[in-house]
Amino acid sequence: MSWFADNMAETMVIVGLALLAIEILILGFTTFILLFVGIAAIVTGALMFMALLPDTLLAGFMSMGIITALSALVLWGPLKKMQMDVDPTEAKNDLIGHRFTLPAEVSEASQPEYKFSGIMWRLTADETLPAGTNVEVIHTDVGQLKVRAVH
Repeated sequence: MSWFADNMAETMVIVGLALLAIEILILGFTTFILLFVGIAAIVTGALMFMALLPDTLLAGFMSMGIITALSALVLWGPLKKMQMDVDPTEAKNDLIGHRFTLPAEVSEASQPEYKFSGIMWRLTADETLPAGTNVEVIHTDVGQLKVRAVH
């Protein structure tokens, strides 16, 4: 325990880096709390290292609290906006364009399953398609393939 007290600046920087790593690598940048506290710990450690802040636990915690609040005030809006900016383009996948013959009729009332690549997919279509129709996949959702007739 005395090592931490004797090396408070280094301890703060290590704790800050660990918090940033947890926030980014494990939580995927979904919460910002650890980000703000991690930034505060690194800045506090740097201030202690430069002797602008005393190497005491009280000074460290007070500095971390103030810097956490300031970084939250400054960064919350831009980070929240960045998190909301989502690319609306749909991801491409290998299933789009896949062609096969319908095993059963596809309609609003009947959505048969089709096994492809070891997964059972529920089939949907905008129109009624009889069994034996050659179709291609035009859209995918979780567990669902939307198909249309191919001539």
